[in-house]
Amino acid sequence: MQRQQRFNLFMDYFTKNFPEPETELHYSSPYELLVAVILSAQCTDKRVNIVTPPLFERFPDAESLAASNAEEVFTYIRSISYPNNKSKHLVGMARMLTEQFNSEIPTSVDDLQKLPGVGRKTANVIASVIFNQPAMAVDTHVFRVSRRIGLVPLTAKTPLAVEKGLLRYIPKLLVHKAHHWLILHGRYVCMARNPQCFQCPLSPFCRYFETNVKIDVFHS
Repeated sequence: MQRQQRFNLFMDYFTKNFPEPETELHYSSPYELLVAVILSAQCTDKRVNIVTPPLFERFPDAESLAASNAEEVFTYIRSISYPNNKSKHLVGMARMLTEQFNSEIPTSVDDLQKLPGVGRKTANVIASVIFNQPAMAVDTHVFRVSRRIGLVPLTAKTPLAVEKGLLRYIPKLLVHKAHHWLILHGRYVCMARNPQCFQCPLSPFCRYFETNVKIDVFHS
């Protein structure tokens, strides 16, 4: 199957069946989403959503967070993975926002990546979710699912290579949705250890199903 055809089938299915995907992180402002995404690195959205309500009550904006310190922030996020580093990143991020960006979340991926704790993936999430820009954030789910399905070649072995491969075929107006489609599909169907291939609606055009699952069934 040609890659363009596989992309067309992927986008057709989700456009019809899941037209308005959204992040599962809870937030009410760009600032809150930025904090939540920083916290979500190597941590589940469920855990982040448990931690953020009291955190946002104490630090409702960048100014209040910038006026605090890592030690205090740590007490609110101690159950998150890597709380020491993330506490420092959050305070540093808030101080840079207030000092260099007038407390406004930058709209460009390059400016976002200047903030402590914000790598390319986090910057792309903010650009995509908040500003609807055609930015593709590649986390572990996006990386795994896009390679399994065959949207990108197996030779795409880095997040940046996968990002470029996806952006080559996905229309700009759908990029911010496709990001969520891939994440949610990887979270609930195409899991790392136990993919639900026989319940997966994408199996008819999935490279992994064609080359691995069908062969296993045939030989069993």
